[in-house]
Amino acid sequence: MNMTKTQAKDHIRRVLDKISDLTGLSTDAAEFLVWKRGAQHAVNSVFGKDTKHARDFRRISFEQRAFAQNFTPGIHFFQSGLDRAKTILESMLDEVEEYWADYASLPAEAETGEVSQQQVSNKVFVVHGRDDGAKNTVARFLESLNLEAVILHEQPNEGRTIIEKFEEYSDVGFAVVICSPDDIGALSSDQDKLRPRPRQNVILELGFFWGKLGRKRVCALLDENMDMPSDYDGVLFIPLDDSEGWKSTLAREMQAAGMTIDRNPGRE
Repeated sequence: MNMTKTQAKDHIRRVLDKISDLTGLSTDAAEFLVWKRGAQHAVNSVFGKDTKHARDFRRISFEQRAFAQNFTPGIHFFQSGLDRAKTILESMLDEVEEYWADYASLPAEAETGEVSQQQVSNKVFVVHGRDDGAKNTVARFLESLNLEAVILHEQPNEGRTIIEKFEEYSDVGFAVVICSPDDIGALSSDQDKLRPRPRQNVILELGFFWGKLGRKRVCALLDENMDMPSDYDGVLFIPLDDSEGWKSTLAREMQAAGMTIDRNPGRE
């Protein structure tokens, strides 16, 4: 096993606790899509992605197939899928509780769910929109700290879909999300008050890493004059200022999250 009993239980509980927030949504809701991918990653991380546990979770259906007899579209099948997911995740939690060893010989920080610096990957996923300049600046800065910047389009496709490729390369120690003002939007009732906002894929990936890594290991760099989702409040963000003061702040936050970095000014 690559994690302690406590860590495994925390992974499963995190996605279990969010199920109640999904009631009344649908399969195309952003919150559900983020949760589903995060839940699958939690199961893969605890048991392995080629195990029966992972296959059982992947087979959960949240909507009735269109070719099924007596097809009656509606929320019933979505809720049924959530109930099934809850049952399976609870059984996994019981299995870990009953059969996993406690690993009492590991350092105390591992048993409490904290990750030591030696255990944290030096890979940093860079989520970005259309601002290539900001993307390249952030990536090169991370490399100057002796960290590996993971930019999705720079990785080989190997015949995979974008989602499969994203999931494959999301096994990182930290995520930096560049929220550049690429889109504009407003409430349907206030269409004359359009404001800049990040691309939808950026917000989706921000939520994904928030669920996968935890808030302490996700940092957003953003222009403060933008609209962000209301439930984003409380997540760490750093103003992406022209003076580049964000560099020292980002380095400090990554170090606090357990990343081993080289802060030699000569490398920036």
